[in-house]
Amino acid sequence: MVGIVGYGSYVPRLRISVEEIAKVWGENPEGIKKGLNITEKSVPELDEDTITISLEAARNALLRAEINPRDIGAVYIGSESHPYAVKPSGTVVAEALGVGPDVNIVDTEFACKAGTSCIILNMGLVKAGYIKYGLAIGADTSQGRPGDMLEYTAAAGGAAFIIGNKDLVAEIEDWYSFTTDTSDFWRREGQDYPSHGARFTGKPAYFKHLLSSTNNIMEKNNLKPEDFKHVVLHMPNGKFPLKAAKTLGFSSDQIRQSMIVCKIGNCYSGSSVLGLTNVLDIAEPGDKILMTSYGSGAGSDSFIINVTDRILKVRDKAKKTEDYMNNKENINYGMYARLRGKLKV
Repeated sequence: MVGIVGYGSYVPRLRISVEEIAKVWGENPEGIKKGLNITEKSVPELDEDTITISLEAARNALLRAEINPRDIGAVYIGSESHPYAVKPSGTVVAEALGVGPDVNIVDTEFACKAGTSCIILNMGLVKAGYIKYGLAIGADTSQGRPGDMLEYTAAAGGAAFIIGNKDLVAEIEDWYSFTTDTSDFWRREGQDYPSHGARFTGKPAYFKHLLSSTNNIMEKNNLKPEDFKHVVLHMPNGKFPLKAAKTLGFSSDQIRQSMIVCKIGNCYSGSSVLGLTNVLDIAEPGDKILMTSYGSGAGSDSFIINVTDRILKVRDKAKKTEDYMNNKENINYGMYARLRGKLKV
């Protein structure tokens, strides 16, 4: 069985509230909070980017995996905000971790599901026997155009997973992908901010792909909603995953632990995988978890995950996702605009 040997997360400490953003644009903050089910979002410092976020999350994953980084044969980082257009993020992360030069490194992009795609790629290499361990990361420092609704949700954070086939904290029983050419959200090369199809991003994009992928993996494995202890769904805001969970037949208790978006916003490639780390931080041996990511363009990856006894031994060896979410400092819009490069000279 291939699965997760170690996992880790990282969320920047800076936050900006819905009230602070709404004040600048003359919006009703209570209406925004109710509509998006979000109170504030994480903001990266000037010296934080996808590389630094990936590195911190990976260090936590290594602490839990208790392996030699030289045994990692692949480093894959999924993001839509890689710092360089031409130069991989993975080479910096691998060298900082002490991973040897005999390693395969790839940066991936698929909107918000690039990180889960990295998990699948590493699973294949481990299962085929080509590598002993693989490192899969989903991280982003996402942007929203000033005054756009995305500005209330586009956040920063990431999670890392060391994939292997022994000493697992969680077995990945199966995975499934559902993909079509549905352009609900996009950003061309050189553009600072993404564009989106507004309401088109809902039913024909997010819900069609996420519901189809989740239903299909359950049908494929003859499982029902009540068979899962925890459910993790991609979180573009605080409303969509709750509606999707209800449509799929999951209870509020099953999805509650994964709903990090309400506190830190949508971390894009880090969204569903951070939800998973927050679940693993409290999960018990024998718990069954269902995770489905979603990436615009458009596609979803679904996973059936079984927690093992080893989780009790290793999860306290590194900071938990909740630790990062609770360690915060609020900033005003002026500082936010400076940090995110929204002031153009």
